[in-house]
Amino acid sequence: MTPRTRTARTGYRCGECGHLAAQWVGRCPSCQAWGSLEQSAPVAAAPARTRVAAGAPTAPARRIADVALDSTRARPTGVSELDRVLGGGLIPGSVVLLAGEPGVGKSTLLLEVAAKAASTGRVLYVTGEESAGQVRLRAERTGAVHDELFLAAESDLGAIVGHIDELRPDLLVVDSVQTMSTGDADGTPGGVTQTRAVTVALTGLAKDRGLPVVLVGHVTKDGAIAGPRVLEHLVDVVLAFEGDKHSTLRMVRGVKNRFGPADEVGCFELRDEGIVGMPDPSGLFLARFGGPPVPGTAVTVVMDGRRPLPAELQALVTGKDIPSPRRAVSGLDNARVAMLLAVLEKRAGVRLHDAEVYAATVGGMRVVEPAADLALALAITSARRDVALPSDVVVLGEIGLAGEVRRVTGVDRRLAEAARLGFTHALVPPDSGVAPAGMRITEVRDVGVVLDAIR
Repeated sequence: MTPRTRTARTGYRCGECGHLAAQWVGRCPSCQAWGSLEQSAPVAAAPARTRVAAGAPTAPARRIADVALDSTRARPTGVSELDRVLGGGLIPGSVVLLAGEPGVGKSTLLLEVAAKAASTGRVLYVTGEESAGQVRLRAERTGAVHDELFLAAESDLGAIVGHIDELRPDLLVVDSVQTMSTGDADGTPGGVTQTRAVTVALTGLAKDRGLPVVLVGHVTKDGAIAGPRVLEHLVDVVLAFEGDKHSTLRMVRGVKNRFGPADEVGCFELRDEGIVGMPDPSGLFLARFGGPPVPGTAVTVVMDGRRPLPAELQALVTGKDIPSPRRAVSGLDNARVAMLLAVLEKRAGVRLHDAEVYAATVGGMRVVEPAADLALALAITSARRDVALPSDVVVLGEIGLAGEVRRVTGVDRRLAEAARLGFTHALVPPDSGVAPAGMRITEVRDVGVVLDAIR
């Protein structure tokens, strides 16, 4: 008696996450997206397990010490802040995915990178979202026109490979991967199947030819990279391009990096003439540095990845005997600020329950780490009592529910950055180490003790 064979059946694949369902449903069971399931090719029954025959290896195995490192040396892009995040530059054969919200400046940054790289080699810039004329206008405005920078407005993968064979570039920029398609895969451009197939093909092309490839990626409304999650696993480096539309500050944050640290941050400023790297962005984050002290302000140093950045925290406390006072926060964590207000009133005797409290950061920076607790507490108390802190004081420390000041990580790097900026006095948690030359430190164990000095 022969075993009964199972016939192929039609499946439905989610266009957002790639989940495969046996029948159509209105909402994807995996990612909860509505109306995203589309009919896919028939799914055949799983084949029986077979023994894999041994094949001829493509290259003999070598000792790891015998593998040459010359092909994995980073080549600078010419944009120092981007090189900081990449770990020195682009590696031959590497694939970099740069993702960010629309209008944040991804194309502007990569066009500048392409122009810088064109001074040392040939660069192919492929655009699938804009016409060649639109890219030329931006290049003219930002000064990114170069004889060795070639532009192709293509969305078909086969045409891109043809351009690569003809030009033999030293760098390939694809803007963006969601607009590219290939005839070897089903689905529409931007879908899960097409995006995965295009990325796999470009990754294999980069490895075979030693060609560094930079891909632009879209993000969803939640900020995640659009397309299948496997997209981030396929590439070598994932960079997140962040920025507030109300601020000129832009940050490139390393999310994944196979060739260097994955927690580096690069700072840029978006201007009319293009995007410019900021090796020292302290001017954006310190509104009144060097000026007369003002009540309600305190300066701290936060760690964004491995980079210490100064941050000025501002607070305004107004009103008295208000039945339902307002609390407004900008650039800070609402829950953290609410907890800190309760600690100040209970442990330090600062009356805040009947007053309106406004707290914010300067320059569009977002501060969420607990190391800024003590600085925010001093800013709020300074605003409440209308007493300004000295302008040369920097404050570090986390505050617990009992009012104790706890240690924070990276105190040495934070204090070194503060000393470089000209601060001469630091309030720090106990056992924070030795102060830099020219800086005096005061250890703080309880928030009530230090707030009593503000009278």
